Amino acid sequence: MTQMNKTSRVIGYCRVSTTDGRQKTDLQRDALRTAAVTALYEDQCSGAKTSRPDLDRCLADLQAGDTLVIWRLDRLGRSLPHLLDVVADLDRRGVHLRSLNDHIDTTTATGRLVFHVLASLAQFERELTAERIAAGVAAYRARKGHWGRKPTVTADSLETAQLLIAAGKSITETAQRIGVGRSTLYRALKAQGNAA
Repeated sequence: MTQMNKTSRVIGYCRVSTTDGRQKTDLQRDALRTAAVTALYEDQCSGAKTSRPDLDRCLADLQAGDTLVIWRLDRLGRSLPHLLDVVADLDRRGVHLRSLNDHIDTTTATGRLVFHVLASLAQFERELTAERIAAGVAAYRARKGHWGRKPTVTADSLETAQLLIAAGKSITETAQRIGVGRSTLYRALKAQGNAA
């Protein structure tokens, strides 16, 4: 543990939008330098923008025992789910987080509590999303009766195929007649329990 503390670093990240202006940039930089960051990553883009090259580099650079210092939580995540995912990832990797204006510092007991609450919220959000998707699929199936691609062999064409085969037509001829491939017809017949 002592070794980790000797090699741990304090790394800063700030994001300024192009409309924030120079004063906002300087405000964040000054606050992060006062927090004694040894490296500073900075993106200049909108908060909603997906691509943040310096954030990606910053997150990749962080190692267990390091502390990521940000000016405010909204500088880190482009959305609440994204922020929660980043926080959960930092926690898994053993990286501390300090948000200067939100008074979050995971090197303290209170900060770790907040950090774990945020990580739990990320997990909760993922589970809610999975439940919503499952509920949506179930509702669609209840209304429409089928999920996914429409079947190539409809009930009518399968009935026609069964009559043709019963009349002595080959699988190949029957498949051509109803406009499907042989293997597709075989699968449909097998599903009905009528495979030749």
